Amino acid sequence: MRRWLATWRGVWRDMSVRQRWIAGGVVTALAVLLALDWATHPPSVPDLSAQQRQWQSSAAWLYDRHGRLLEEQRIDFDQQRLGWTKLSEMPPELPAMLIAAEDRRFRWHGGVDWLALGGSLRDWLTQGRARRLRGASTITMQTAAYVWPQIGAPGQRGWRAKLRQIRAARALEDAWSKDEILEAYLNLAPFRGEAQGVAAAAQNLFGKMPAQLDRREVALLVAMLPNPGAEPAALAKRACRLIPGDCPALTALAHSTGEAARNRTQGPGLAPHLAAHLLTRAGMKVTTTLDAGLQRTAIAALRHQLQGLGARRVRDGAVVVLDNASGDVLAYVGGVGLGSTAAMVDGAAAHRQAGSTLKPHLYAQLIERKWLTAASILDDSPVQLDTASGLYVPRNYDNQFMGPVSARRALANSLNVPAVRALLLAGVQPFRDRLADLGYDDLEGDGAFYGFSLALGSAEVSLLQQANAYRTLANLGRWSPIRLRADEPVAPPRQVLDPGAAWIIGDMLADASARANTFGIDSALRLPFWAAAKTGTSKAMRDNWCVGYSDRYTVAVWVGNLEGDPMRAVSGTAGAAPVWRDIMLALHARGTAHAPPRPANVVPTRVTFAVGHEPPRVEWFLAGTQQALIAPAPGFAEKPHITNPVSGAVYAIDPDIPPARQTIGVTLAGDVSLLQLRLDGRPLPPAGASQQVPLIPGSHLLTLADGRGRMVDQVRFSVR
Repeated sequence: MRRWLATWRGVWRDMSVRQRWIAGGVVTALAVLLALDWATHPPSVPDLSAQQRQWQSSAAWLYDRHGRLLEEQRIDFDQQRLGWTKLSEMPPELPAMLIAAEDRRFRWHGGVDWLALGGSLRDWLTQGRARRLRGASTITMQTAAYVWPQIGAPGQRGWRAKLRQIRAARALEDAWSKDEILEAYLNLAPFRGEAQGVAAAAQNLFGKMPAQLDRREVALLVAMLPNPGAEPAALAKRACRLIPGDCPALTALAHSTGEAARNRTQGPGLAPHLAAHLLTRAGMKVTTTLDAGLQRTAIAALRHQLQGLGARRVRDGAVVVLDNASGDVLAYVGGVGLGSTAAMVDGAAAHRQAGSTLKPHLYAQLIERKWLTAASILDDSPVQLDTASGLYVPRNYDNQFMGPVSARRALANSLNVPAVRALLLAGVQPFRDRLADLGYDDLEGDGAFYGFSLALGSAEVSLLQQANAYRTLANLGRWSPIRLRADEPVAPPRQVLDPGAAWIIGDMLADASARANTFGIDSALRLPFWAAAKTGTSKAMRDNWCVGYSDRYTVAVWVGNLEGDPMRAVSGTAGAAPVWRDIMLALHARGTAHAPPRPANVVPTRVTFAVGHEPPRVEWFLAGTQQALIAPAPGFAEKPHITNPVSGAVYAIDPDIPPARQTIGVTLAGDVSLLQLRLDGRPLPPAGASQQVPLIPGSHLLTLADGRGRMVDQVRFSVR
């Protein structure tokens, strides 16, 4: 190195001044050229396939189990991009008009149109250096700027940006064919509004796929490229140069595209609510378990019913269809719009009061424990229950009472009072725990939170949860999670309910004659094949449900108003049940359904009833619980309890009647011979069949206790 420096010092000393100036100029020029080469060196050119893979659409797509498109949803709202469109999928007029308008010598130059560049330089020199360099960018140069934004945006006219684009364009021409450059340009170029690429532009402006564009629409798209935000008049003027004979039509079309981008969707719009749950990232392609054909059927059935009822009576509805064996969700309809005032809310996932749809799970729990059978008699008569929050007085839907009824008829006719009496047997907290086992896993509180109203469906649940809980009954007590995505594993089922109890509940829900008192013989719940179903209506007619199953499918339908206002004159069989029926008939159009196989622990027994109005029949029992005669229990077998006054009763003193003649008759049931009555802690005479207590103003507690002071029963009443 030292020798080399010494040699050059000697050479430099031997040079004349003129030679030194020349050498310095050469070295400086070389340094400038090297620096310029380094500053404008093009990046490495990717394959077109790599460019396509890097292309990130602003939308995401939802497909059914067969690969059919269900929904296209935009995720990225910064810029609208659709899928990469191949040149073969574009109308042939598009590249031809693009070349004619933007780069006439595109097919012959090597990335740079030197004639256009020379003309631009001449204008710059002759018209004054204060003027910016006019265009001369080729399609290849603009494509290079789209591929590598760091080298300068298309349209930049500074000499540095131009030089970078020139070198990048030459590199691009060496690596890509002309058609590949055209394809990349038409996918990367911005159009009107947020649209980037010909696919987004065609969709937004004309509601079409690129291949469906006609010549006029193509001309307008090409006319937008130099200035996407151009006024309609300027746009039409540029388009007229491409198709001179169509100026009037082009002008009208240009003014129609002067509006803001419409953001139309190319998707069929079959599952927007599910797409909102599953499509979380731009470019996602999610294959679901849904079936597009069945999804359309469910949408049509729900839309037809809502149109028939009218928006003044009810506005919203939702449908879920499950495959019993796999748990696959075959249809998911979160809503159908129409007169909805909350169309974006997902009715299939929203939590609403369950109404009577929880009753089958309550009866199943009691049958499983062998505390109740389908033939057991429950008292459907007025009852008042004293609770921490006040008096609870359950009533039936029609405010009528049927007296002593079997559990079969009580469930089939959806009677409320027997259900509350059944909950007294089961216990509120154990029933709440059973609901959690069935997949109602986000209930608000414990049993005490809901109280006795839990038997009547005061808990808020979703349609998905309802469908899977009834699917558990269809699968004879085996529960497993549902599947919405095709790539989700199939989880092994777990037994949460005795198979025999589940089978008996299904038989009760499929019994058309048992529900005839309330629903009639030929209601919407009766199908030409075996199917079990239950309707439900929540407080103040805000929610209407119908959930049921065959041997292969479970269908759950909800109808109501998503904003929570009551429906008008819409009952279970008039609201959700017709939708359930239509979908069930469509599901079994090619084959009938059969009752599930009877478990070994279910036995038939002919039963006669000594109480109520139940006809003799063959009834199903869990082995060991069968009875041939259903009759009142003898007095000694009845649990001692106070029958009058009832808890929560209020008595008023009549000032016109002598106080000594104003008493309350206390009556007891069961063997009370060894028990003691106490009023507010003070013992009363020995308990007998009946006795009188005086009316004393205030609140009173009447208790029945055994010889050790342990409470057997109590009631609270008040006197005013």
